[in-house]
Amino acid sequence: MSEIALDFGIQEALEKLGVKEINEGTSTGSENFASGETISSYSPVDGALIGTVIGTSEADYEKAIATAGEAFKTWRQIPAPQRGEIVRQFGEKLRELKEPLGKLVSYEMGKSYQEGLGEVQEMIDICDFAVGLSRQLHGLTMHSERPLHRMYEQYHPLGIVGIISAFNFPVAVWSWNTALAWVCGDVCVWKPSEKTPICGIACQNIIAEVLRENYLPEGISCLINGDYRVGEFMTKDKRIPLISATGSIRMGKIVAQAVAARLGKSLLELGGNNAIIVTPDADIKMTVIGAVFGAVGTAGQRCTSTRRLIIHEKIYEQVKEALVSAYGQLRIGNPLDQNNHVGPLIDKDAVELYQKALEKAEQEGGKVLVQGGVLDGPGYESGCYVKPAIVEADNSFEIVQEETFAPILYLLKYSGEVTNAIATQNNVVQGLSSAIMTNNLREAEQFLSAAGSDCGIANVNIGTSGAEIGGAFGGEKETGGGRESGSDAWKIYMRRQTNTINYSTELPLAQGIKFDL
Repeated sequence: MSEIALDFGIQEALEKLGVKEINEGTSTGSENFASGETISSYSPVDGALIGTVIGTSEADYEKAIATAGEAFKTWRQIPAPQRGEIVRQFGEKLRELKEPLGKLVSYEMGKSYQEGLGEVQEMIDICDFAVGLSRQLHGLTMHSERPLHRMYEQYHPLGIVGIISAFNFPVAVWSWNTALAWVCGDVCVWKPSEKTPICGIACQNIIAEVLRENYLPEGISCLINGDYRVGEFMTKDKRIPLISATGSIRMGKIVAQAVAARLGKSLLELGGNNAIIVTPDADIKMTVIGAVFGAVGTAGQRCTSTRRLIIHEKIYEQVKEALVSAYGQLRIGNPLDQNNHVGPLIDKDAVELYQKALEKAEQEGGKVLVQGGVLDGPGYESGCYVKPAIVEADNSFEIVQEETFAPILYLLKYSGEVTNAIATQNNVVQGLSSAIMTNNLREAEQFLSAAGSDCGIANVNIGTSGAEIGGAFGGEKETGGGRESGSDAWKIYMRRQTNTINYSTELPLAQGIKFDL
């Protein structure tokens, strides 16, 4: 265990999470489904090896699916409110372990400790939401056109839900899916990112304890570890009716094609290229706070991170000056130290993509306002720390059209009406999150109208990053069209069934058709 890990209590956190033997050279993982290749997890905070996890072989995978399938036979018969009680207990465990799990998220992924705690709070919040939902899985009752008939619809669990999550939210995205799927009567098989496998083990330990305490089958929650090849086991498996996948657009297209080929269902949460429109009526102070956090929070590694700032020419210079000043105050370093604003990128591959993006932006004619670069020296030994950069650019630049998972903010200028800014915002293939900063009611309503933002999330006077549990989360276009978390997102985890009951002594046919024998 590294000096930083010891100083900030990572070993103690792991022990509280039941991951007691994670040390250099030690292998751990799910006892039932782990005999494949080992995966080493290195912290981007200091470059130290946290531990190695045993991956899932194809034989292990078959065992996991069989275990999940058997558990489903029991779980689907338990009344939904009782399933909600299990999720409530899971939420209580998360409350008890919020600090150690948040600390592990910060150390293994690299986001700030406060963001790590916030991610665990999202898990708690979705558990609370799911508990209430367990008593509200409503269907509809319709009037039949036939006399003495009753018609209604109801929802039944799908079966096994496969969850493929990304490194940037190593625990929250799993919980968004699994808390809802569980109360709906589904069982879950989760493949976390191979870049953050220890977080997956910690979560599995927590829910496994709840299931044991309630004498429930372990297969209600299964954990499998591995790279894209393990993910392919899931996407091609007809026994899994729904695959929920979070990741890049490239990955999402592969998943969608594989699942569609077997006529399965997919829930896709893919990339974003999120913009904030800043009109002449914007509050500049609020704009700067929202833009800076949106662009540099989680080191720009959120799917909702702010990538583009579309500023009206009348206030362009004022906003630019304020942003450059704010960036000058950012502190970059160990994310477990709450004095720092920006932590590391996930690994050196991400650093390379960041560097290439900045080079390409300049090659295409971009003007660098806040210089980027890789930090080295004491405190930056992992090689994953970079400087947040600001580049004046044009929306037509190829690099601006792409999503770079790094703290790079592109400033774009617009003139004329807000409709021009909306057109610029929408002129990308992604459609996740968007925002407008304005105190003009007409501009705000225009932004939210059918002719406004084409994104799944559209905010007024807050940034693009972050979302509340109560609303459905997801995006349009090449973001995949999926919805997770609140509202009626639960319906994708269930199958709809229409029922008609004839309580008469005759058999009238629909549409008045006569068929006399």
